[in-house]
Amino acid sequence: MTATPSPRRRLTARRLAPLLALAALLAWGAVIADGAADGDAPPEPPGPTDDRWRPEPGLAWHWQLTGRLDTGVDVPVYDIDGFDHDADVVARLHDRGVRVICYVNVGAFEDWRPDADAFPEEVLGRGNGWDGERWLDIRRRDTLRPLMAARFDMCRDKGFDAVEPDLVDGYANDTGFPLTPADQLRYNRMIAELAHERGLAVGLKNDLAQIPQLVDDFDFAVNEECFAYDECHLLIPFVEAGKAVFHVEYDVPAAEFCGEARRLDLGSMAKRLDLDAWHDPCW
Repeated sequence: MTATPSPRRRLTARRLAPLLALAALLAWGAVIADGAADGDAPPEPPGPTDDRWRPEPGLAWHWQLTGRLDTGVDVPVYDIDGFDHDADVVARLHDRGVRVICYVNVGAFEDWRPDADAFPEEVLGRGNGWDGERWLDIRRRDTLRPLMAARFDMCRDKGFDAVEPDLVDGYANDTGFPLTPADQLRYNRMIAELAHERGLAVGLKNDLAQIPQLVDDFDFAVNEECFAYDECHLLIPFVEAGKAVFHVEYDVPAAEFCGEARRLDLGSMAKRLDLDAWHDPCW
């Protein structure tokens, strides 16, 4: 399969988490106040009869976005690029009893994707540091909603069990747009709603400051480098809600964080930044 040109890594201003958390809490009142007016009132948490996948804390996983996919890793969960892999790959993993997460970028434009021409220039902001990528103006939900819906349709139609929407913390980055925490909350809830409408579980990628507001909307979390930046405690609401946290470290050796990761019930491993097949797991 063709690999994604640029590996994912965390882009948020990581050391601002306490300030961002305060900003998100302040913004919460604004979301409640104007939700009814713009049609984006916070959705109710999914009911207990919903049969979509709900990953539990402590699950082992394999996350690979570049290189030839290693389909032989003995874990119950795979997270792979949704565009780069077809339904046959997902079906082969399902045959082994593996759940499969569909990686999709929802916060930045990628000029090599087959749907790139569908993104109008007015929603494209500054580059995010990766070749061919530009931040999206997440305030333009009417424009972005059908584009993201089509991507999630792709994930569903290929048989994926869940989606990993990337770059859902643009408000904490230099996007070229005056994004607020409230803008991000509305957009992230829209993303969760789109996934749930298609029967897909959905993960909150990083965006640690808004976990208190979003833990009920998302089915699991994906985190990069919470040990390196002393932020793992911010993920505990997911574990306490019985929801998995899939976690990687890039610069900290597995031997230095696995003990604590197991204590916190995280699904943790060390990875290289290019997110190829190599991994050093905690299980």
